[in-house]
Amino acid sequence: MPLKTTCIGSYPKFDYVPIQDWFQIEQGLTATGADVTRGYTDAMASANAENEALFDKATIQAVTDQVTCGIDIPTDGEQRRENYIHYHCRHLNGFDFVNLTERVLRDGAYKAELPTISGKIEPMGHHFLVRDFEVAQSATDRPVKITIPGPTTIMDTSANSFYKDERDLAFELADALNFEIRALADAGCQFIQIDEPLFARNVDRALRYGVECLDRCFEGVPDSVTRVMHMCCGYPEHLDDEEYHKADPNNYFLLSQAIDASTINQVSLEDAHRYNDLTLLEKFQRSTVIFGSVAIAESRVETVEEIAARLTAALNHIDKDRLIAAPDCGLAMLGHELAKKKLRNLCDAALAV
Repeated sequence: MPLKTTCIGSYPKFDYVPIQDWFQIEQGLTATGADVTRGYTDAMASANAENEALFDKATIQAVTDQVTCGIDIPTDGEQRRENYIHYHCRHLNGFDFVNLTERVLRDGAYKAELPTISGKIEPMGHHFLVRDFEVAQSATDRPVKITIPGPTTIMDTSANSFYKDERDLAFELADALNFEIRALADAGCQFIQIDEPLFARNVDRALRYGVECLDRCFEGVPDSVTRVMHMCCGYPEHLDDEEYHKADPNNYFLLSQAIDASTINQVSLEDAHRYNDLTLLEKFQRSTVIFGSVAIAESRVETVEEIAARLTAALNHIDKDRLIAAPDCGLAMLGHELAKKKLRNLCDAALAV
């Protein structure tokens, strides 16, 4: 059997989608992330049936594109989201998206104005990802994966002015996320992914309570659901940015044992942007590794032969039935043509291996 393939989360926005996202800042379509945040707030305040139809159309097209390229487990492409984190936060009580707070993020990699946690974190009482999943799943008979931001990454991409103890905040976020995850599982979603790129930036926080929070997020979810987590080393602000401050790839080694011992079934790691020491894969004795095989912030398109060679090298360190080929992270920055070229080569390489 060939290697399975999947995507990680975002897919480039279509021109007709009635919102902007953070990845359009460098394209000159908006000035700052705060403009995107406020613009999304205004757009949702005037949401109508026409806009909903456009979101649905974009979601179906994003899934169709991935499947046409050969992806076995596509995502919904996050077409409804201004970014992969704040979309979920907008559906939780306790977040203030009007009064933003400026913070320095990702080890000093960039600065942004962020929503403020000003009250107790709780679900608003209604489920919103179930419909997102159902629309995406209607486009294919392949299982669609839905992605959700993890507690520590939400904490790092918001400004807390309410909780005295960060651990308490992390677990209240995990409980709120669990409310939505269990609904997705009940709706038939077979692959649910928690995104925790902050793990690679802050190993200490991940080991103190982050991994435990992952288990809390999936509490009560049946074994039929594949529990996925993603932790990349960082997203630059534009294509071909060689100076972007990435997290130390050795942090993957420090995190591997704890994640492998958790309830997580699949762990997504980036490898294309910057090759790992492949003995890393041997640290995962139980978990399946989703292996980043094409870069998501480089305009150069990796050849089928290049991707296949790296996948073959990886198979010297992990069983074939526990390796899945994927992009390093979300595809939003690439644009449609580059994204599809990379996905086609990725899928051809997985077939060749």
